[in-house]
Amino acid sequence: MPQAEDDVDLDGVLHEIGQFGRFQVRQYGLMVLPIIFNALFTLSYIFTAGNLEYRCLVPECEDPATEIYNPPWLNATWPGLLHSDGRCQRLQFISNDTRLPEGECTSDDFNTSAMIPCDAFVFQTEESTIVRDFNITCAHNDWKLTLVGTINNVGQFVALPIAGYLSDRFGRRWILLVSVAGSAVFGLVRSFATSYEMFIAMEFLDPVIGSTMYTTAFILALELVGPKMRVTGNNIISCAFSFGEALLGLLAMYFRDWRVLLRILYIPGLLALPFLYTTVESVRWLLSKNRKDEAFTILKRAAKLNGKTISQAAFERFNCIETKSGSAKSLDTQTYAQLLREALANPALVLRVINCSFCWLTNTMVYFGLSLNSVSLSGNKYLNFILVSLIELPGFFLMQLILDRVGRKKTLFTTLVLSGLFCIISVFIAGIGTYLFLPRTHTVFNQTVFLSYRCSGPTPYPVFAQQT
Repeated sequence: MPQAEDDVDLDGVLHEIGQFGRFQVRQYGLMVLPIIFNALFTLSYIFTAGNLEYRCLVPECEDPATEIYNPPWLNATWPGLLHSDGRCQRLQFISNDTRLPEGECTSDDFNTSAMIPCDAFVFQTEESTIVRDFNITCAHNDWKLTLVGTINNVGQFVALPIAGYLSDRFGRRWILLVSVAGSAVFGLVRSFATSYEMFIAMEFLDPVIGSTMYTTAFILALELVGPKMRVTGNNIISCAFSFGEALLGLLAMYFRDWRVLLRILYIPGLLALPFLYTTVESVRWLLSKNRKDEAFTILKRAAKLNGKTISQAAFERFNCIETKSGSAKSLDTQTYAQLLREALANPALVLRVINCSFCWLTNTMVYFGLSLNSVSLSGNKYLNFILVSLIELPGFFLMQLILDRVGRKKTLFTTLVLSGLFCIISVFIAGIGTYLFLPRTHTVFNQTVFLSYRCSGPTPYPVFAQQT
C-alpha cells in the first residue's frame, strides 16, 4: 500500500516535537497500567481453575473436618488411595463399628475386593480453587476445568472484531476506559460466584468487554512515538506485560484463595480509571475523523511538555493533511462495507494480513501453551510461572538490538525456525532449565510479528482490521 500523505506529515511533526520526550513518557506511564491489567486478567484462570491434589475422605477412620492428607494408617488400609486412580474410590468398610478411633484402622476393616465411590475429599494443601468450592473432583469432571480457559478464549474471539469496530467509531480512549472498567466489574462479580455456572458466565463476559485492552493501549502508546523509537516503545509495552504475568504468579503464591486473589487482581482496575481518563485520544484516529483541531491541540501540548516548538512549515503541512480518500470523503463518511472493499482491493495488504495472522495464531498457541504448562512442571508451580514470565526479558533486549539492524523479515524467519526447534528439543531433554529457555527466542518471534504488521507499513489501518 502506498505511503499515506498524512502519515508522512505526522511522522515529521513527531520528529519535531520529540520522538520520545516527557509527553510520551507520561503516556507510557499510563498505558502500561492496562497492559499489566491485561496480563493479570487474561491468565488468572490458571490459578483460579487449577486442579488440586486430593484423596477420598474415609469417615470410618477420620474426622470429616480433618486436614491431615497422609495419616499413618492410610497406606495400610488402601495403598492406592493417594494415586490418581484411587482418588475417587475407596474400599468398602466392613467392620461392625461405624467409626474406629483415629489411627486404629487396618486392612482387616475393609473389603479389598469391593470399591465404593467417595462422598467427600481431603485436600493436600489449603489452596482454594473452584475445584474445592464447587466440588469439581474426579476424572469425569476434568472437562469443567478445561472449559474455563476455552470459554475465556471464546469470549476474546467473539469480542475483538466488535471491539475493533467500536474503537474505530467512538475512539480508542473511550473504548479503553470501558474495557478496563467492564473487565474489572465482571472479574469482581466472578469472585462472588455461588455456582460453577455463574463463574463460567463471568469468565466469558470478562474478555468480551476487556479483550481489547491490550491492543487499544498498545496503539495509543505507539502512535505518538517517532519512527525511530517504535521498537523501543514496543519493548516497553511488552516488558510491562511480562512483569504483569510475573506479578500474577507472585500474588497467586501469597493469596491461595481464588476469591481473594480475584479481588486483589481486579480492584486496581477500578482505582486506575481516574488516571486513565487523563490520557489523550489517538491523533491518527482524530485525523481519520477530520478532527484536525483536536489532533493539533494534542501535538502542541506534547511539544510544550517536551520543550519543543512546532515550526510554521510543519503546521502548514499538518493543516493540509487529507484522509486517504480526500477531505470530502473521510473514513467517517464511508460505510464499513466500503472500507472493507478498499482493504481487500490491495493484494499486498491481503497477503500480509493472511501471513501475519497465521504467524500470530502460531505464536498465540505456543506462547500461551508454554505459560499454561509451566504450572504443571515439577517444583513450585508459582516460581515456575514467574520464571517463565521473566525469562522473556532477554528476548526483548535481543529484539531491541537486532530488529532495526536485521529487519523484520529475517528476524521473523529465524525466530520462527528456532522457536520450533527448541520446542521439539525440549521434549527429549528434561529439566526446567531447558523449558525456561524457550520463551527467549519465542518472544522475539512474538514481537516481530506484531511490529511487522503494525509498524513496518506506514499506513495506519483501522483497529477493526488489526484485531480481526
